[in-house]
Amino acid sequence: MKRFAVVLASVVVLMAAVALAQDQGTMTAPATLKFTNFPNFPKCVTGAVVHGDPGSDQGATILAKLTAGCSVPWHFHSVNEQIGIVSGSVKAEMKDAKPQVLGPGGFAFFPAKHVHQATCTTACMFFIATEGKLDIHYVDKDGNEIPFDQAVKTKPAAAKSSKAATKK
Repeated sequence: MKRFAVVLASVVVLMAAVALAQDQGTMTAPATLKFTNFPNFPKCVTGAVVHGDPGSDQGATILAKLTAGCSVPWHFHSVNEQIGIVSGSVKAEMKDAKPQVLGPGGFAFFPAKHVHQATCTTACMFFIATEGKLDIHYVDKDGNEIPFDQAVKTKPAAAKSSKAATKK
């Protein structure tokens, strides 16, 4: 019985140490971050993980930067996603909802598997918070899942036509 109590006490201490390590706060200045491209995202998107691990079930917070005109075509994620705009202007669209342009302080919540897209009308920066492993599934106009290459292939033509319409 004494041996069981020692083992149990050791397990409790270990679990407490792990819990305390996970509760450690973090602070990060944007100038110290290394922004990189993420797999399956357009090249005009760069980001830096500021907390957590996008590949884990625990989720993560990412600071993303997009160039002016950059678009992440229609897609969904397997988990809930939240974005908070830091700078610039983002046109956020969800299927079956009216598009909105969000500026600094703007916020959007995209439930798991809810189709949406985002386009930065000016260079923009925003936080992305996921409630689990970050994945991305692109879809066509009918909602059918399509490969990344096909999703981004159709975007440049749409961007050119909207630029041409703006010049007129």
